[in-house]
This record gives sequence, C-alpha cells and structure tokens, in this order.
Amino acid sequence: MNAEAYDYIVVGAGSAGCAVAARLSEDPNVTVALVEAGPPARGRLFEIPALFSQQLKTAFDWDFETEPEPRLGGRRAYLPRGRVIGGTSSMNTMLYVRGHRHDYDTWERLGNPGWGYDDVLPFFKKSEDNERGADDFHGVGGPLAVSDPISVHPLLTAWVEAAQDAGHKHNPDFNGPEQEGVGYHQVTQRNGLRCSSAAAFLEPAAGRANLTVLPSTTALRICFEGSQAVGLEVDHLGTVRTIRVHREIVLSLGAYNSPHLLLQSGVGPADELSAGGITPLHNLPDVGRNMQDHTGCFLSFFSRTEPILGPDTSREEQLLRRHGTGPMAWNEVGGFFSSGDDVPAPDIQVHAALGIVRDEGLAAPLEPGMSFGPYVARPASRGSVRLRHSHPYAKPRIFHNYLDDADDRRRLREGVRLCMRIAREPRLTAMLESDLRAAADAGLAPVSDSDQDIDDFIRTQSFSFYHPSGTCMMGKVVDHELRVYGLGNVRVADTSIMPTLVTGNTNAPAIMIGEKAASFIRASTG
Repeated sequence: MNAEAYDYIVVGAGSAGCAVAARLSEDPNVTVALVEAGPPARGRLFEIPALFSQQLKTAFDWDFETEPEPRLGGRRAYLPRGRVIGGTSSMNTMLYVRGHRHDYDTWERLGNPGWGYDDVLPFFKKSEDNERGADDFHGVGGPLAVSDPISVHPLLTAWVEAAQDAGHKHNPDFNGPEQEGVGYHQVTQRNGLRCSSAAAFLEPAAGRANLTVLPSTTALRICFEGSQAVGLEVDHLGTVRTIRVHREIVLSLGAYNSPHLLLQSGVGPADELSAGGITPLHNLPDVGRNMQDHTGCFLSFFSRTEPILGPDTSREEQLLRRHGTGPMAWNEVGGFFSSGDDVPAPDIQVHAALGIVRDEGLAAPLEPGMSFGPYVARPASRGSVRLRHSHPYAKPRIFHNYLDDADDRRRLREGVRLCMRIAREPRLTAMLESDLRAAADAGLAPVSDSDQDIDDFIRTQSFSFYHPSGTCMMGKVVDHELRVYGLGNVRVADTSIMPTLVTGNTNAPAIMIGEKAASFIRASTG
C-alpha cells in the first residue's frame, strides 16, 4: 500500500480549487494535497494579460469541443479550459463580475439555504483586495487583487459613450448596488499584471509545510470502500499511483471534468455507466446533467489603430512589466441590459474589446479594430456531460444544446439588434473604418437587422463565452454544503454546482464557491 496520504485532497488547481486548498491549509493541524493535471503557470505568457489568446489550443488548454450543435449549423463549438496551475483563471480575460442579487436569491429559493445574495456577499468580500477601498459591496486585504482598468483605449471609451448616446445609463460599478447599465469592468490584475487564483491564493501559502501541490498529475478515478472515498488514483508523467485520503476529497475540476471524474469513478446514472463499461458504484442520475453556458456572437469593425499584438509588441511587454501600463494590460468595457420590463434582472450581457474576432476568437489577433456582442445572461437551454469511453484518459462528450430554447434565441436576437444600434452612433462611427455594411460584407456583422439575417449570423458566428456550469447541480448532485449525495466524504466546489447560471462571468463566483466550500469543511471538523 502506498504510504502517501493527506487529510484532504483537492482535485483541480483552478479558480475554486486554489481557494479551497489555501484556506484549508490555514489550519496547521491538517495536511492538504492539491492535484493538478497541468504544469505550473510561469513566465510572461501567464503574467501579461493580453497574451491570454496565445494559450489557446496549446498544452496549457484542455481543448474541449462540443458534439455537433444543431442551432449552430451543426458546428462543434470550441471550449477552452485552463490545464495549468490556476486553471482557467490563468488564461481568462480577468473580468471581475459577481452576478446579480437575483441569481443567488434564486439559488436559495430553489432549496439551497445559505446561498442567497446576503449569504454569499461576505465571501466575495473576504477574497477581495479592491483598489477602490472597502464599502458595503467591496473588501480590502483579501488575496485577490481587483483593480480598475489602466490604459483604456479611446475606442473602448467611445463605445461606452456611444452606448449612453443610444439611451443606456452609465454604471460605475457592475458589482455594486445595481448591475444594469454600461461602463468599465474591474479586472483581477495587480499593477497591470494577471492575478490568477494561483497567484492570489497559492503563492502566499507556498511556505506552508502542510500544503503539497502536485502539478502534472492527472486524476484518473476516486477509490472507494463502500460509499467512503479512501483515495485518488493519479497519473504523474506516466507513473500511476494511489494517494490516500483521511478526511475528504474535494472536486474542483470545473463543469466538464468534475462530473466526468465522478462518472469514471462509478458515480452517476447507472444505466449510462453500465452501457459505457463502468461498474456503477452509486446511482446518481443527475451527474453531468443541467449543463448551462453563455453563447453569443461578436460584431467586428476595423479601425486605424494599431493592433494589440503588432510590430511593437516586445516594447509594450517591457513597458507593462516595468510600469504596469499599456495595452498589453488588457481591459474590456460592456454592459448589462434588460430585454423587456418583465425580467427580474438584466438578461443580456454585452462585451466590447479591442481586436477583430474571427473563427471563435482563434484567428490571429493582428487586425486593428474592435468587437462587441451579446449573450443571453440566464439561458434556459440545457445540455449534458457524458462518458465518451470507459478509459479515464478519454475526453468527455459534451452536449451544450446552445440556443435550443426559443426564448434564448429571441433574447440573443434582441441583443444583436441592441449592438447594431450602438454601432450606428456617430461618436463610435467617427473612430471606426468600417460601418455595419462593410462589416457585413466581411462576414463580421449581420446583413440587416431582420430576424432572418440576424438568425443567420447567430447560427454561423455564435460560440461559447466559456462559462460552463450546472453539471453537479446543488440540490440534485450535491447538497447545500456541497457534499455529493450518497457518498460519505466527497464534495464538489466549482461552477458545476450552480443550479442556474449567474448573470455575468464566472471566475469571481467560482472563487466564492471555493471560499464557502472551505468554510463548510472547516466548520464540520470543529
């Protein structure tokens, strides 16, 4: 029997996992192992914000894709996920967005006590070191740097002003008392450099003797004796071994890999497991179900400005490293909008950023310009994560069923129209080289604002905005303290536990979920 053992094993060193491991290891009387399939996040690729796109489809990316999506013309949508210490927080665009009060109050109404907005707000504030200072909505002194954008490009300022000209109010803080409106996003950066969950939580904890970080170590399956997890089988660079656990295993692998590891371990729909060649250990039908994500599209327009990754990129990188300024710091603007008076919270989010978006954002970002576009903030469409093969190294089968719901399609159509109206505002057109007609001719905007032309554009150009959630749904797969139903000592702590997708980006909520998971665990042991 392998003697390697820990009190807690946290699987996945992403946004939530780093928070869980760091908080648990604050207790010097316990031992914690943090297992991550990817390598450490070192060097300028992870440090310099605007280089995030250079990680896509590399060894640092899980590089998932959906099954053919019927409402996207049968295309397979690309699904990047960080395969590195820090997870996707090491490769995202760093927007700090918590979601709307309505989101969390809905979770509580669905039967999950302790997850209302007033319950989760203290955990957001606990993580935060906001440069604006402490107030009713923000905290200081936490590990996660939250900053205002630096070096905001005139095109982004023009977009915010044009949106106001189009009748939308300015909002100085999307995480404050109201979410609706347009403005500038705060970002998880410190001095213009990325502050990933690893930088925030793991680096300060690096000297703790009771915290062991195991990079390049792939989780293969959870080992059980009855319903009790006793260990984790892992592969470290070709060597397979079992790590024993004394207390609990916490899955923080994200909305694709957390349910997939449960399925590979015999926990999930029994009929699906048997058909896939895996002996069912515990029948839990909702593992991998309730999949949600934000899907949308960008309208892109050329300009006369230099592209971010242009001929002076090296100079800009050096400027950023020395002074924390310059376009390599990356920032975005955008807003939250309501499609009608009958919605309880904004149901459309729009992102606006520099660069031309082609091929799901995979084309080289060398053309000068800007892109902006909507997604439905709280989609009704649901998908699933399923087994592809009983072999633990196989990727999961991912069915997102994007825009399957007719109301999702209607809302996204209205979001595109909203963006087309902003694109026509003189304050913005004065700075752009292409108008809507020219953008349409280049395949970068709808031909007109008719339902048919917008639907054609959505079908051919929509893609994931990378916010998967729901596949280990709280109330179906885990209880309100994130314990997997029917198992003695396994919890899930990542966006897969979300009953409904939040109105906004998911990095900040994932960290909050990690904070709450650690508090549940520490409270349960006294």
